[in-house]
Amino acid sequence: MDNHKFNEFIKIAKKLNDIEIIPLLMGSVGLEVVTGKSWDAQDLDIHVPGDKRGWEVPPELNIHNWNDIVNIMNSMEYSLINLHEHEFSKEGLSVEFGIIDTLPSFAGVQLEDLEVHKMGELKYYLLNLEQYLSVYESSSNDSYRADNNNNKDIRKIDALKSMIFGSRKSY
Repeated sequence: MDNHKFNEFIKIAKKLNDIEIIPLLMGSVGLEVVTGKSWDAQDLDIHVPGDKRGWEVPPELNIHNWNDIVNIMNSMEYSLINLHEHEFSKEGLSVEFGIIDTLPSFAGVQLEDLEVHKMGELKYYLLNLEQYLSVYESSSNDSYRADNNNNKDIRKIDALKSMIFGSRKSY
């Protein structure tokens, strides 16, 4: 697991908690936490509350508390490099923000089913194996990801299916 990226998520999550946002750790870093296996995470994906219509809304409006998030990231010496992707960068680390409220329509993951994880006063969400499988299966149908992810999603889907279904015993 990439502890540097996870530790950076924890720092960001603490500041988000200060403005009453419980972030969802997504992507490969989140998958590493859940599976205990390295997925060669390239960036940090964090989902926060926003407009459930997602990309239908202008990028400066589709994430709630966007100005507060920008201020937090700036205070941590991150630079906004792509407003459309809500992407920040610092010392080679890319942090992208997505919209947690799109999960039900995108992957069938219900927000009330997300598990809150705690580290002292810190709170954040993580998907479970089944929820990750739903997200990666939905992502694999997205033409942009299919063209640009070098089949990483397929490898993750196969591993998740093995972890989920390989561990079930039939009686």
